[in-house]
Amino acid sequence: MITLGECLLSFVAADAAPMAGAAAFRPYPAGAEANVAVGLARLGRRVAFIGRVGDDGLGTRVERALRGEGVDVTGLTVDPAGPTGIMIRERRLLGPAEVFYARAGSAGSRLGHEDVQATSSRKAFVSARWLHLTGITPALSSTCGAAVLTAIELGRAAGLTISLDVNLRRRLWSEAEATATLVELAALVDVIIADADEASVITGARPGSPERSLAERLLALGPSLAVLKLGAWGALALEQDDEPVTAPGLAVAAVVDPVGAGDAFCAGFIDARLDDLDLADALTRGNACGAAVVAVEGDQTGLPTRDELVRLLAVGGPDTLR
Repeated sequence: MITLGECLLSFVAADAAPMAGAAAFRPYPAGAEANVAVGLARLGRRVAFIGRVGDDGLGTRVERALRGEGVDVTGLTVDPAGPTGIMIRERRLLGPAEVFYARAGSAGSRLGHEDVQATSSRKAFVSARWLHLTGITPALSSTCGAAVLTAIELGRAAGLTISLDVNLRRRLWSEAEATATLVELAALVDVIIADADEASVITGARPGSPERSLAERLLALGPSLAVLKLGAWGALALEQDDEPVTAPGLAVAAVVDPVGAGDAFCAGFIDARLDDLDLADALTRGNACGAAVVAVEGDQTGLPTRDELVRLLAVGGPDTLR
């Protein structure tokens, strides 16, 4: 599997409190595509990541973390012209958590088509089976947008399955700008993944539209498979000329940190499809990975290994391994 985009360092409030009252923050590697890469690497997949980090201690920390997870980082460039991006976020027990980014002019935003065209990156496309993209990368800069299009071109030439997680970020661009670009990308990929809000925005559907209708609208953009992430309620998938497939979410006793759950879902879903599992089983695997992540702090902390995923999906298994 190959993916590309921004990898940054996330500083998460150590306690549940408003940003103004948080006394301490803990650092974690983050970034949507990096999260998916780590998720698949923990499940035993060969994963290559293309991106940029700054020539600074934070970039070194992110690079070491990815390499330590077994992700191929030969396509990760250390860029002296831009710093490593930072995300700072609070944790709340009630209501949405505030997130602050320091990423303007970051190394990640300087990713370009030349990074994808590099010899090491092109070799990764030859040996891969799947290319995963998100809507965050093209929102960062015009050069990042060009990198995404180049990756799609190379992925198509190599016969890869290409997925796009919409991952709408309203702080990066307007809904109109996002829709124009994401609709264009949707026509170029095989699988589109979105939550209900994102699907409504890019298809022009009314908020609160039925899930099947949203999936049908996503398919009308061009991909052959649409997947709706429904949070605690699970997920839905729809292929052309077929009936929708659903899978319920896994019950979580307490949601400790919801950020990164969607990326974990993507990792589990892609892993299952690489195993040639049907859509119901792929949704179930994705839901399990998402549930594992929300139960602990940090985007990548709870991403399960293969053995952990098997235990999580086991029916009637023991509560404690002794």
